[in-house]
Amino acid sequence: MSRNIILVDPLPRTLDLIMTPDVRARLEALGEVVLSEDRPMPDAEVDALLPDTVLIFGQTAMPRERLDRAPRLRAIVNVETNFLPNIDYQACNERGIPVLTPASAFAAPVAEAALGLALDLARGITAADRAFRAGEEAYGLAGNEETFRFAGAPVGIIGLGDLGRSLRELIRPFKNEVRVFDPWLPAAAIERLDCRPAGLDELLETSQVVFVFASVTAENEGFIGAREFARMPKGAAFLLMSRAAVVDFPAMLDAVRSGHIRAATDVFPVEPVPADDPVRQLSGLILSAHRTGGTRDAFYEIGAMAVADAELIMRGLPPQLCRRADPATANRLRSKPVDVS
Repeated sequence: MSRNIILVDPLPRTLDLIMTPDVRARLEALGEVVLSEDRPMPDAEVDALLPDTVLIFGQTAMPRERLDRAPRLRAIVNVETNFLPNIDYQACNERGIPVLTPASAFAAPVAEAALGLALDLARGITAADRAFRAGEEAYGLAGNEETFRFAGAPVGIIGLGDLGRSLRELIRPFKNEVRVFDPWLPAAAIERLDCRPAGLDELLETSQVVFVFASVTAENEGFIGAREFARMPKGAAFLLMSRAAVVDFPAMLDAVRSGHIRAATDVFPVEPVPADDPVRQLSGLILSAHRTGGTRDAFYEIGAMAVADAELIMRGLPPQLCRRADPATANRLRSKPVDVS
């Protein structure tokens, strides 16, 4: 008798991190869960399980030759929330095997944190706190010479995926004019969210606050560099909320160090950041340790979304909550595993 194996290979996640007990029970009701979370599942074990595997939860490599040995596989769910370059997406598409990620679980908390950081940069909240503690505070108008109000300030969003869309909805009460640069979207999709499509230069030149939510692709690594930072208005705020590789990180630090812009970043080229990295001492820059999306409820939402879609798939229905990989775009991404737990 065939076994319905649910291969769970979730590192750097664990099931306790992403699933409440009731959600885990629903997963276990779908089949026989085979779990490896103290180490990546060994290749020999994966290969032995593939003939009876119906679902994969995790980051297991699935090239075409492995897919050939998994005739009953119905879906792959990447619970690390990236599309990694270790899957033959075209083969999965040909065989009707959806490759899914519940990445939108992080959208609301990242947007909330991004708004908080933007308000901080605009109003100088952290800078004022540091000055006060150093006995260098300035009161009233004198303490606001280099601040601006976020409400009504022109905003630019680079990358209007799940994170960017969540931020756009969150800032509606502030009545900002919002420009968007996203070469993967048609103008109509941007305009439907009450935003103006813009080229990168126009966005940088006209925005007082710039949010970066872009994914890293084969074409855009380091695409925001010294030239781009120089186009921003003096005193503008720049928030790096997605992947460090989309910017020339040293150029960003130089732009902050010179006083041309102020910035906040939740991501870094090397994580954890070395203890002696000079970025820790740079004024005008707010630092966040890749934590904006990593709230307890967001991690539980990963599991809830993944299991809900798995239940649909096992009933012969299409997934509704997770994002589905498209071979034409997934193969262009330069995602790598990131532990934000």
